[in-house]
Amino acid sequence: MPGNTYNLFAFPSECNFSGRKFDPNLVKIIKEGSERILESSQYCRGSWLVLIDAAKGCATNPPDLSKFKADFVVFSFYKLFGYPTGLGALIIRNDAAKLMKKTYFSGGTVAAAIADVDFFKRREGVDEFFEDGTISFLSIAAIQHGFKIINMLTTSLISRHTTSIAAYVRNKLLALKHENGEFVCMLYGLLSSEMGPMVSFNMKRPDGTWYGYREVEKLATLSGIQLRTGCFCNPGACAKYLGLSHLDLLSNIEAGHVCWDDRDILHGKPTGAVRVSFGYMSTFEDAMKLVNFVENNFVISSSNRCALQPSSISLPIEGIAKAAARHFLSSITVYPIKSCAGFSVDQWPLTSTGLLHDREWILKSTTGEILTQKKVPEMCYISTLIDLNLGKLFVESPRCKEKLQIELTSNSLVAGRDEMDIQNHRYEVRSYNNEVDIWFSRAIDRPCTLLRNSGSQSHSCINKNGSPGMCRDVGARLNFVNEAQFLLISEESIADLNSRLKSNLDGRRSNGGQAVQVGAMRFRPNLVASGGEPYAEDGWNNLNIGGKYFMSLGGCNRCQMININPEAGEVQRFSEPLATLAGYRRAKVRNHLKMKKTQNKCSLFT
Repeated sequence: MPGNTYNLFAFPSECNFSGRKFDPNLVKIIKEGSERILESSQYCRGSWLVLIDAAKGCATNPPDLSKFKADFVVFSFYKLFGYPTGLGALIIRNDAAKLMKKTYFSGGTVAAAIADVDFFKRREGVDEFFEDGTISFLSIAAIQHGFKIINMLTTSLISRHTTSIAAYVRNKLLALKHENGEFVCMLYGLLSSEMGPMVSFNMKRPDGTWYGYREVEKLATLSGIQLRTGCFCNPGACAKYLGLSHLDLLSNIEAGHVCWDDRDILHGKPTGAVRVSFGYMSTFEDAMKLVNFVENNFVISSSNRCALQPSSISLPIEGIAKAAARHFLSSITVYPIKSCAGFSVDQWPLTSTGLLHDREWILKSTTGEILTQKKVPEMCYISTLIDLNLGKLFVESPRCKEKLQIELTSNSLVAGRDEMDIQNHRYEVRSYNNEVDIWFSRAIDRPCTLLRNSGSQSHSCINKNGSPGMCRDVGARLNFVNEAQFLLISEESIADLNSRLKSNLDGRRSNGGQAVQVGAMRFRPNLVASGGEPYAEDGWNNLNIGGKYFMSLGGCNRCQMININPEAGEVQRFSEPLATLAGYRRAKVRNHLKMKKTQNKCSLFT
């Protein structure tokens, strides 16, 4: 019978991606006009129930259930009060509750049960037999204080307050322009007549390319601003507002993009956005801080541009050889184990993967996570040295009494092989015996496994215009590096950065009143050049070092690892030098230069 058929229509009171508010009259429209709306559909008959997802909307504009008689409403106490997380509620109309069935039960939801036969009796109240397991009583105790605040302020005042703050931010962001007149911000959801107290946006450079949302998030954290980035668990709205087709989404997945990763720009398009949300506790000072952050870090103008611009003349193939009076290679550093300390050499062999044995080993946790200083900063205290004559890798740690010796030949490796994917790159790896893993587990104070690369294969592709489809260079074999075979920086660029850090009052505060100073090794470069102007390396396209050819792949992505200071006897994290770099290095040029070798095996000399 049609009357025994029930359908469910669900909609949000407010979109958590764009902030667009949906008309609550949808409840009446669906309940009273479903036959007219769905005239030619198989769902036109039967009864329609309506669910409102008010998790976002309840904080400032909760639906009036006396006017809009929804059958179900879900909301979040976290969105209401800001605390506690992981606790919400489902409101059910009594007549709709009678229709809800349950095919299983667990702790606390039955009045009686017999263990060895299929018999149980449910508890009578719908709130009792749907509440499985033990809920967080300590979190529930905090809710009464949240309601006191809401009742004291009233939702109408909260709505007016947050709406005005969000409108202020929207207007300010929409007005921002680069020096060439191009707009900075692309805001989403502005076509809607009513907007909630949140702003979702992305930002562009003067040339029209996008700033990545992960870069925005990292710099915001350094400025004490909390915001969210990505798709916000709303893939439909994300695809709609970013203009991502099904083909785009599948292409991004094939390129290795998954939720929560750092692939914020793929094939020239953003994969997510930046979102700021305002609540009853937000102030106009918070809003102004956000606007100033965007203006100071992402608007390119003559006032915040680097005083020394990258040279417009790229070094030719024989560049360094002919300009030896101006540029020379001052140091070479090899990092055998990814994220561990490296060692300096006067000369070193080159291979098809870059410096011989550079980043050829990694540490992996028992959960499969690749360990780096971002998660395990103590890795910086693990020192390494390779003796090519002895054919050994020597590793030391202040937590281990004995120095570890690892044969460079395959004799010490466990016979078994495995494959793993890291940043869209497939590696064939081999492991070591338990003694090696126990040593490293003691060195970083957590269980881990040492793996060695025994072969790699890139999954990247070339665009139709001949440029790489991703940051990773497609024509080079790589060990466990993020983007390129070599990283290069110049002493003059470091000197200019330190000069800015010295005069930066914020830099002094972040280090107990002392100006932060960094060395070139803070950036973990393989090659350090000297003899030119600061940031001259930005304009280098091709290099000739000792008769060996190299090609620049562009600037290196910013990384918070450079804020880790291992020199004070214990690992310390600061906001510098990344915060200062963000203030004047705003174009595509990043921290330092990544390069690849373009010829066969040879030796490199200082």
